[in-house]
Amino acid sequence: MHRSGFVTIVGKPNVGKSTFINQIVGEKIAIVSEKPQTTRNTIRGIYNTDECQIIFIDTPGIHAPKHRLGALISDAAVSTLGAVDLVLWMINAVEPMDEIDATIAKRLKSIHTPTFLILNKTDLAENFDRLATLVEKYRNLLDFKGVFGISALKNQHLDALLKDIAEALPEGPKYYPEDQVTDHPEKFMIAELVREKVLRLTHEEVPHSVTVLIDSMAPDDERPHLMNIHATVVVERDSQKGIVIGKGGQMLKQIGTAARHDILVLLGMKIYLDLHVKVIKNWRNKDIHLRNFGFNESL
Repeated sequence: MHRSGFVTIVGKPNVGKSTFINQIVGEKIAIVSEKPQTTRNTIRGIYNTDECQIIFIDTPGIHAPKHRLGALISDAAVSTLGAVDLVLWMINAVEPMDEIDATIAKRLKSIHTPTFLILNKTDLAENFDRLATLVEKYRNLLDFKGVFGISALKNQHLDALLKDIAEALPEGPKYYPEDQVTDHPEKFMIAELVREKVLRLTHEEVPHSVTVLIDSMAPDDERPHLMNIHATVVVERDSQKGIVIGKGGQMLKQIGTAARHDILVLLGMKIYLDLHVKVIKNWRNKDIHLRNFGFNESL
């Protein structure tokens, strides 16, 4: 019997959802950063075996929004809950419960979708009595179908978790080809890879104010083995533009160099990456810009 289904991963920012989904599919399909709220869109990762196909949906971290974009991000994180076969509620095993956890539990209670509690980063846990107490607190919030401790970063206990996820899914077909690991287009992935490098390399002032647009992408007319990519890094203030560009353009050069490596792996061919920086003041609070940049109710 072949099992298949859709599994949403929810949780607060920076609990390791993107690391988990990249580890599961064996490729980098979701960007990772130490800064919270890195993921802004729902990302689908596809796990295939002969016995099952699991479509994981990596959602943005649920948080208290401070601007219009933040509200859309949080809405996207909970919008998939009622339309999937299973929910993975991922928490950081070494962080205490807070009010956002209570909000997530309330949402999950309202949709009655079977839920696994996933304690990530258990490799960092030193006090197991405290860990047991934390699990009990979460059990008091929701009736879980299962509770699992893992380390996504170190690939610990993921095989057992995948086995139990598959067993919780209904009999069904393969929704995607066996060699497909995500349903996002290449342009989206490239824009996210560039944004990841901005998050990693720039000052704290910049990360949440940046998005990346792919202006054009096409094979070179004279060298078909070379892909020409032109992209714009959008920020909200002139000071942020200066940080992204850096003295003598050095920061933008570092961002481009780091991004090219991952894009080359993604496309499997040489690339020319041309980056520019543009200021659009307060774009995260303006619906017209959010729509133009692809941020809407569906994300």
